[in-house]
Amino acid sequence: MPQAVVTGAGQGIGRGIAQRLAHDGFTVVVADRDEAAAEKVAAEVGGTAAVCDVTDPASVGALAERLDDLDVLVNNAGIYLFEPLARVTPESFRKVMDVNVLGSLLCIQALAEPLSRGEGGSVVNIASMSATLPVPGTGMYSPSKAAVRSLTELAAVEYAPLRIRVNAVAPGRITTEGSAARQSDPERERRTAELLPAGRLGYPDDIAAAVSFFARSDSRYVTGQTLLVDGGLTIGTIPYFQKAQG
Repeated sequence: MPQAVVTGAGQGIGRGIAQRLAHDGFTVVVADRDEAAAEKVAAEVGGTAAVCDVTDPASVGALAERLDDLDVLVNNAGIYLFEPLARVTPESFRKVMDVNVLGSLLCIQALAEPLSRGEGGSVVNIASMSATLPVPGTGMYSPSKAAVRSLTELAAVEYAPLRIRVNAVAPGRITTEGSAARQSDPERERRTAELLPAGRLGYPDDIAAAVSFFARSDSRYVTGQTLLVDGGLTIGTIPYFQKAQG
């Protein structure tokens, strides 16, 4: 069976991706810093759990050593520390950039060898619509995801000789355990959903479906691309203002 590694798969979008890839026939390595969460999801998808801190080269190296070969790497692990830029500290800058950007790079570097065996592999980075549409108050999250998008393009070129494709999926407003805690006003969420061209907010399985495309041979001639999966949010500016003005 083909094998996939999904980082940050203990909850939210990562969990949804692990579920979808398992449904597609992949054996999934559920990688997460939270051992209990990783083991729970691994049990759900019939995969294996791996405790991994993507910012630690030794931890990522240990993950790579347990893999004989690999078909898909999904760099999903990410964090956000929402704050105005005026309050970003060197510590918060490094924390977000380390997880969101350095973590993806370390995983690509360490897992390139098992990915290059056989017919080659696919890397799918999880970016964000905020890489294209900066969202005020998100601190270093938007810049970090813009860096993930740039990393995707560069890695697609540099790892092509190893037959590794590299693409990214950029989620919009996705309802997860984490977002539910921040967006607890149902009426506000309903109004927001109505303003989106798609007419609803997104869910982890919407992102997982896009990852599934990049993971399979259907996308064999696609590399270096970032696919926005945002229900039309980033192109809906004019309709949004029209509706907001009544």
